Amino acid sequence: MGKRVRETERKYEADGRFEPPDLSGLPKVFSSCVLDPAELDAVYFDTEDLRLAARRITLRRRTGGDDAGWHLKLPTTEADTRTEVHAPLGRATRTVPKDLAAEVAVHTRGRRLIPVVRLKNHRERQHLLDAAGEPLAEIAHDHVTAQLLGAGPANKAVAITWTEFEVELVGGKPALLDAVEQRLAAAGLHRSDSPSKLARALGDRLTAATVPPGPPAELLTAGDAALAYLHEQLRALIALDPEVRRAEPDAVHQMRVAARRARSALKTFRRELDRAVTDPVGEELKWLGAVLGTERDREVLAERLQERLAELAPDLIDETLRSRLLAEGTKAHGETHAAVLRVLGGPHYFQVLDTVEALLADPPYLEGAKAPATPAVQKAVRRDHRRLRRLIEAAMAVERGQERDLALHEARKAAKRARYCAEAARPVLGSPAKDHTARMKSVQQLLGEHQDSVMCRVAIARLAQEAVAAGESAFPYGALSQLERARAIEVEEQLPDRWREADFRP
Repeated sequence: MGKRVRETERKYEADGRFEPPDLSGLPKVFSSCVLDPAELDAVYFDTEDLRLAARRITLRRRTGGDDAGWHLKLPTTEADTRTEVHAPLGRATRTVPKDLAAEVAVHTRGRRLIPVVRLKNHRERQHLLDAAGEPLAEIAHDHVTAQLLGAGPANKAVAITWTEFEVELVGGKPALLDAVEQRLAAAGLHRSDSPSKLARALGDRLTAATVPPGPPAELLTAGDAALAYLHEQLRALIALDPEVRRAEPDAVHQMRVAARRARSALKTFRRELDRAVTDPVGEELKWLGAVLGTERDREVLAERLQERLAELAPDLIDETLRSRLLAEGTKAHGETHAAVLRVLGGPHYFQVLDTVEALLADPPYLEGAKAPATPAVQKAVRRDHRRLRRLIEAAMAVERGQERDLALHEARKAAKRARYCAEAARPVLGSPAKDHTARMKSVQQLLGEHQDSVMCRVAIARLAQEAVAAGESAFPYGALSQLERARAIEVEEQLPDRWREADFRP
């Protein structure tokens, strides 16, 4: 994977003539150093409809200067800061490195990345240094020439030119940027209206590019509350996609949770959103959650088998048993992750994202969506909570065994839905919804422990059959299953008290 760094910088321009800025006497700055000028030549890549630029993402191949190579710049939530991913130049000039293409696949969704702009830049630079001579910031005076690439008469127009200043932190603190800005303002410079050189070069083409819909500015109605939560989950899916591709810890699980949250919200807000539209979307999110669940279920099973093995009587453990158990948890890791990557690179997954975005752009509101947010969200929380109460009480009324296991599994799914509903209500209801979320999470986790025990016993039974077929004893597997069953009974005994603490009757 490419090298990842954080870049904090500001861009400035002048409306006319300006005086060279005086940068002497800045806080923490003891001296400055003028560097040799650099000649930079960069080709920027995007889809034909500029999906990256519309999302404030830039991808370029640049030669010249100290950091020649491929650069991918991704927006962050911090002001003036972006994440930059680097890759070597390589030999190919028009083929984006696979690692960088994977980073933006969730945005490009199968569309080709093509050259869209070429920028040539004569850069004059100086470093602001601390007392030890280490750089705090780089000041760049850029003389830029931009040419649109691709077919069409607009791209054959005369190249545009401009100058700008760029101030980038190297080792200094953000306060230094403010101090430099004051000096630049005194010299007649102001913050650039364009977020990047690429945006300035694209001009009207970027203005016409399709920008994904944003969440409601205020949560005044029930429809606003539903839409805001769905926006949050879509943002999570998009942010987690490259992390899953990089096999970051817990990324698969968190992406699965985001898909489940979105699907749950579509059910919770069925009085605000037309089910004829949302039910098919929910089924697609269910499919995505199932795809991601294969990897997560393997991780959970591996952890449980290790835990039960550690509890087993030592005289029942031999290397054959240990190897079989450990192999069950690890053998499929490469296969399951590869399967996830195949799905994330396929048209079905991209269509799911497009469908969710289309729903958010044109919400299928029912009349109930117009209701004031607070009472409508309160009713939704109560509905999902009453549903959970019925299922828990019904499950605990059943005798221990498979029927209760199935009933508790249904209660677990209802607990998730009640928790996610409370999460969606937090921006509207505040602390009461936050407290209710914590209560529902506690119940959900206990029921989740029970379901994990059920599934682990299923796996142990299968392993026992394999062991017998291989001429091994099934007795240790029976002992493992008993340990898991004891854990499930312990959970069932804890559930009534846990539910009494979590239940409320609004």
